[in-house]
Formats: sequence, C-alpha cells, structure tokens
Amino acid sequence: MQLTRVALSNFRNYALLDLEPVAGLNVFVGQNAQGKSNLLEAIAMLGTGKSFRTNRDADLVREGLELAVVRGDAEIRAGIVHLGCTVAKSARSTRKTYTINGQGVRYARFLGSIRVVTFVPADLHLVGGPPTLRRALLNIALAQEDRTYYHELARYQKALQQKSAMLRGIVSFDPDLLAIYDHALVESGTVVMLARNHFVSELKREAERTHALWTKQAERLDVSYAPNVPFDAPTVEAVAGAFERRLRQVAEAERVRRTTLAGPHRDDLALTLDGHPLAAYGSQGQQRTAVLALKVAEYAVMRDRSNEAPLLLLDDVLSELDRERAAAFLAGIGEYAQAFVTATHLPDGLPGGASVFEIANATVRAC
Repeated sequence: MQLTRVALSNFRNYALLDLEPVAGLNVFVGQNAQGKSNLLEAIAMLGTGKSFRTNRDADLVREGLELAVVRGDAEIRAGIVHLGCTVAKSARSTRKTYTINGQGVRYARFLGSIRVVTFVPADLHLVGGPPTLRRALLNIALAQEDRTYYHELARYQKALQQKSAMLRGIVSFDPDLLAIYDHALVESGTVVMLARNHFVSELKREAERTHALWTKQAERLDVSYAPNVPFDAPTVEAVAGAFERRLRQVAEAERVRRTTLAGPHRDDLALTLDGHPLAAYGSQGQQRTAVLALKVAEYAVMRDRSNEAPLLLLDDVLSELDRERAAAFLAGIGEYAQAFVTATHLPDGLPGGASVFEIANATVRAC
C-alpha cells in the first residue's frame, strides 16, 4: 500500500497543502507547532475516519472557518482509491462526511479503505495507563481490517448504553427489555471476544519475538488477552455460554450498583516481564521497550493478515526515546512499504533512502 497524494484544505493550521509522498520512509522535520502532527493526523483520518488527537471534530477546522477537507490517493492491491473526508462546522453542530472514488459513503464503509498504524506520544502510556488505552489498540486495528468486527462492536456498545440507562434509572426498569439487551450483549460480545482472542494470539507472538531480539533474550515479555468473562475454549458456544452464566451471576449486583459489570467493555491486555506485572515492576525504560514491541507487532499482524503493509505513522515519539531504543524501533519495523515520521530534528539511525521534508508555518518543503 502506498499513499501517493494527500491534499488538505483549511485543516488545522493548513490553508492549502498538496503533497506527494514517496514510497519508503518520509521524514518531516520542524519546530513544534508548525504542523507536523496535523499532517499525520490528516493522513490517519484517511484510514480511520477519526482524529487520534481529539474527540472534538470542530477542532479540525481552521480557526475562523467552517469547512475542512482531507483528500488522499492511494495505491492498494485492488487498484487506485481516492478518499475524502470533509468536516463541516456550524454554530450548532459539526458533521463529517466521507467519499470513496467520489461517491458518498457511510463511516462504516469508509473505515479501513486504507489501513494505518499510528504511534503517538500517548501510546507510551499503554503499559501503565488505564485498560481503555489497550482496548482502543485492539479496536482500532480490528475495526480497520474487519467490518463485521466494527458492526458487532457498535451493536454491543448500543445495547450496553441502553442497559446502562435502565440500570441507572434513566428509563423505567423492564425485565423483559433487560433480557433483550443481555441477549444482544451476548451475541455481539461473543464476536468481539473471539476476534480479540485471535488477534492477541498473533500480537503476542510478534511482540515477544521482537522484544527478545531487542533485549537479547535477557528479559521475557509476555502478552496475553485478559477477557473480563473467562472462557474455556475459543468457540462461539463456549464464549456465549460463559457470558450468559456471568450475566446471571452479576445480575443482582448490577441492580444494586446501577452499572454493567460483565462483558468485553471491561477486557484488558495482560503484560508481564519475567512473570511480573510490567506496569507495577517494570522500569520506565522497560515499559517503553514493551510499547515499542507492541507497535511493531501491531504493524506486522495487520500486514500479515491482509497481505498488504499498512501505512506507519510515527508522530514525534522518537524524541522521547533514548538513542538505542529509537534505533531499535526503526530497525524493528522491517520491510515497510511506506512510513511517515515527524521529529524536531533528524533522528539517528534513519535507513538509507529516507526522504526528508521540512515543515514550517504549515508549509512543506522537500529537503
């Protein structure tokens, strides 16, 4: 996969930009607040349809204006695809619309038209941060490659919201309606848990292999799926049965606590180093090395599953790593088709043939 063109109009601090990235490594160098992160944010939106920096779509529109547009052309296995994302802001609301090859599409159709793996400074908290960060890693990767996963996750979240509203007393309690919500949770939750279990088994293999290479097997990283609802076997029958039993077990507690207590919305990734919880016992350097290994693994799994390398976006993270770890990460990426790196200065250990661009005041210039 290769992004051959990205065009921005009134996106963040960009009035206009028309850029033709090259295959391999594209490095964007510039001082802070010049537009480096904004550019990678726009590229990521061509894959995920959402910002990796904000939940407020209005923030994406250049100050004082009402419309921002992100367009991109990419060469994928199926041919050339033309993608577009428009953000329209008004005093009352903000709305995003999507196009593929000039035709308007829903978000679910747009998602994953091209696949991206992002590594941003916030990802360095994947180990010590809350489980929501680790679930987001799984959800973003799986939703890009499998529309069924996205559909079932959305269906699960809708049923979860409806059940939670009933438990909190926002709507009147109705045992028959509660049973319908629980049935929907089991159906969609089973699909979600099985997909996560399969993905993490592949993520585990790649992350542990990469980590062992970097540490010369001096430390052993272990990555495993930690479902909130344990199951005996990765089958529909076993997972659905376990989920149904767990919902019956916690039914009274949920009524008392007025919240949902069981399901994949409480899943986690378990990360240990030499058998000890990494968040509690790992040094800052050890935790960062584990995060690097996870991101290399995410890239590798997405590439191997689709038989097509995703775009790799590294937003100003190398500056937060020491020279050895930054070099190890760059070397560990392997044979990527196209990657985008932002930095305040040229990082050490860049592979030969990297293309370098300078960004200043939202202007991009090839060096």
